[in-house]
Amino acid sequence: MFYYGRKIIRHLKMKNQNTNDNNDAESEKQNISDSLQSNLDSVRQIFGPSKDVIIREFSFGQKHQTKAALVFIDGLINNTVINESIIKPLMYDSRFFSNKNTAEVWSMDIIKETMLSIGDIQEAGSIADAVEGCLSGDVAFFADGMSQALVISCKGFEKRGIAEPETESVIRGPREGFTENLRTNTALLRRKIKNAALTMETMKLGRKTGTAVCIVYLNGVASPELIEEIRRRLRKIDTDSILESGYIEQYIEDAPLSIFSTVGYSEKPDVIAAKILEGRVAIIVDGTPFVLTAPLLFVENFQTAEDYYIRIYFAGILRILRFASYAISILAPAIYVALTTFHQELIPTSLLFTMIAAREGIPFPAVLEAGVMMVTFEILREAGVRLPRPVGQAVSIVGALVMGQSAVSAGLIGAPMVIVVAITAVSSFVIPSNIENGTVLRLIFLILAGTMGGFGIMIGMLGLMIYLSSLKSFGVPYLSPIVPLRAEDMKDVFIREPLRAMLKRPFDIAHNDVKRRGSVTAPPKSPQNQDSN
Repeated sequence: MFYYGRKIIRHLKMKNQNTNDNNDAESEKQNISDSLQSNLDSVRQIFGPSKDVIIREFSFGQKHQTKAALVFIDGLINNTVINESIIKPLMYDSRFFSNKNTAEVWSMDIIKETMLSIGDIQEAGSIADAVEGCLSGDVAFFADGMSQALVISCKGFEKRGIAEPETESVIRGPREGFTENLRTNTALLRRKIKNAALTMETMKLGRKTGTAVCIVYLNGVASPELIEEIRRRLRKIDTDSILESGYIEQYIEDAPLSIFSTVGYSEKPDVIAAKILEGRVAIIVDGTPFVLTAPLLFVENFQTAEDYYIRIYFAGILRILRFASYAISILAPAIYVALTTFHQELIPTSLLFTMIAAREGIPFPAVLEAGVMMVTFEILREAGVRLPRPVGQAVSIVGALVMGQSAVSAGLIGAPMVIVVAITAVSSFVIPSNIENGTVLRLIFLILAGTMGGFGIMIGMLGLMIYLSSLKSFGVPYLSPIVPLRAEDMKDVFIREPLRAMLKRPFDIAHNDVKRRGSVTAPPKSPQNQDSN
């Protein structure tokens, strides 16, 4: 009874809230009046007592008979552009307009076409459109006797310059990274892909924040079904705020409760450009340098931009090391616990005697010992990340050395366990994008190894493979091209074949336009061979 009562009350509250929202929306969507004072009153009512909202009223024309006003937000606009390209032409140059019949001459079209020297000018038919332009850093122009307004582009807010991203350091390759400005990020992609087929669609998300979000894809290469699916998921987002691309990632991903992310991200324009050229779709969010890409495959976590800039043999070795490091980071503590607890016969005799001597007097079982060390490592890592950089590095290094040595000296932790946890920690740093799921998997495998030994590890591996095989990212199998197996796409999985041999794009992503380039190009002849011929 109480359950149904609460449900009815909740329904009535939601209905009342929706009614109020609709009323607010209708009031904000009112058309622009031909009365300047009425329009300014509506603007003042919407913005309230905000002191950063500037309303500059003035008169223009041959006899200064036409009253007008500019509405903008201080700090978001370029004052020089407003003074030189808007106010000065209207107040000064309009006096020399030849026709004295100002009632017929002055219209928004004539002002836009003959008086304002601004590249981007849009017409607004409602107060809400004009206010939205002001919130985006533009200037709204109202004039008495005209039932339209102009939204003039005068953005001039402070923004961070293009710099090398700190989250993705490189040895060879471009050192520029995305910034928090949307247009700067789109320009960086335009510089990488000079193709008219590069399409950018912009929409607003967040009822309160009105965050600009841009969908970027290569028309003709990206699947139309994928593009439409991303549009659909973005339109379904109904929330007050979008402050970072991580918000959108959690709203549009296929498996929100999965420990594996099905939406990729990067801070480097060359990485995003390469993924767009393969048929993926990028999502740029205003206010963050991290750009999302979809779909995401599991093997992408082990690929870096440098793999395609260096020699294939070294790139292949590095990629194999990444796969091995990931396996070590999630399995090393579990294997150590399984060997020392259940399968001592698998350890060589001399090594077994050394490990027994090191563990002599340790009061805790191996699984608890490993768990305590893993939790301690996560605490040190989190402290090193959150503290200021100089202090954080000191805490991480000193904390690991002092605490590890003290724990071994006190007989609480064995030296072999410290070595295993240290190797695990270093291996987890090889693939930063997998630190989150690696931490969870490491704990799961440790529990399975502590309860069932090697059999538990095998059960965990089998369950992990089954789960990854069933996971999809925007309809694309997460383990593609391994499951299902596509031999042509295996050229860029565990090792990277020469670029001249990678003729096709990933089939599961760009099945509409798979061909990447023509036939294999023969290497150029050396001067000696040319002379002999």
